[in-house]
Amino acid sequence: MNGLNNRECPKPINYWDRPFVSVIIPVFNDAKRLKICLKALENQTYPQSLYEVIVIDNDSDKIEDVQDIVCQFGQAIATYEKLPGSYAARNKGIALAKGEIIAFTDADCIPSVNWIEEGVKNLLQVPNCGLVAGKIEIFFQNLSCITPVELYESITAFPQKKLVEQHKYGATANLFTFQKVIERVGLFDATLKSNGDVEWGRRVNSFGYKLVYTDDACVLHPARYSWKQLYIRTIRLAGGAYNLQTRQDNSFIRSNFIFLKNLIFDLTPPLMFVFHTFLDSRLQGLEQKIKVSLVMFFVRYVGAWEKLKLKTGATASRE
Repeated sequence: MNGLNNRECPKPINYWDRPFVSVIIPVFNDAKRLKICLKALENQTYPQSLYEVIVIDNDSDKIEDVQDIVCQFGQAIATYEKLPGSYAARNKGIALAKGEIIAFTDADCIPSVNWIEEGVKNLLQVPNCGLVAGKIEIFFQNLSCITPVELYESITAFPQKKLVEQHKYGATANLFTFQKVIERVGLFDATLKSNGDVEWGRRVNSFGYKLVYTDDACVLHPARYSWKQLYIRTIRLAGGAYNLQTRQDNSFIRSNFIFLKNLIFDLTPPLMFVFHTFLDSRLQGLEQKIKVSLVMFFVRYVGAWEKLKLKTGATASRE
């Protein structure tokens, strides 16, 4: 035999030898959309014998609604986490998971029919992969009457590719990882109401794992359509960002400097955003561009006000 034949070649990945997958879904007062999500998960191309769905009710107002819905699906089991926050709920799901692979999505998401299969494939084919973040596609409530908030969401919400490549994390609305990665880097920070996926993803990156984005493993996510919904999301994200920043920086002087820097940024008119909005081909006509620009002003100033409230002793909101 020559030297080439003696050399051991890497074995190709056998996708027929598929690992067991645990899909984890936190839910809070969203039983109606949870049912749609579970229907999509029941009809996956991945073999039903090789995945489970763990739904964690995070102290919803009517817990029996969640339990009744979960009981309608053979792949799903229901559990309960009283500690408020989706990351505490996800940790509860991880503790019960039997899978070698852990997949995360949200109750208001609709996974594509091949979501599990494509997520697993991408996770297995990249050496030293720590997480795979899939595409999150925004859809509107009524195409004949799209609101300014929906337009804003359509160009700003869940830019997974950018989150992975530039910010080193993926949103947990569509995320795959290995159980062994979680065992090594740790669970989500259960004290965070928002931005827990930011902190965890960057922790995975800091351990030297590769972070991967794929279009193939896709979920649909409804755009927020009302000012109230956007307000709730904005104060939740502002609270998560504030808590994460203060937790990571123990220096009083540096912490306050960063707070002031971020506050000044939030209070500065978002002129660059407006400039790019007017160049964005996804928006049709001057009216849509103006509407989206005005929404951004709303988001910036609501976020700034929420951070000021938190600085003076308020508690971060979960919704």
